[in-house]
Amino acid sequence: QVQLVESGGGLVQAGGSLRLSCAASGRTSSMYYMAWFRQAPGKEREFVAAITRNIASKTYADSVKGRFTISRNNANNTVYLQMNFLKPEDTAVYYCAARSSTATSYTDWGQGTQVTVSS
Repeated sequence: QVQLVESGGGLVQAGGSLRLSCAASGRTSSMYYMAWFRQAPGKEREFVAAITRNIASKTYADSVKGRFTISRNNANNTVYLQMNFLKPEDTAVYYCAARSSTATSYTDWGQGTQVTVSS
């Protein structure tokens, strides 16, 4: 099992930036895919971005393309989400997740970090 701990959330004005971090421990060898999801109040959790272990592949939700960048450092088992040009609609709890290359869904989740963007 993998333990994931997010940090870096907070309150920021529209147009500002934040960098989220997710530190992993435990069975980190199984973390082929790492991703960020978010859940706004009253809405379902939605995919934000994902990255493979070899960093060769990154995918983004259309709503964040060009504004958010996902990266990872395998040496310290950390994944990051650089968020620029933030909008009020980006307000949500952001979750880090991990899964193996064979899993069909994400199996390990962090507790989440709150991001609030004021207009």
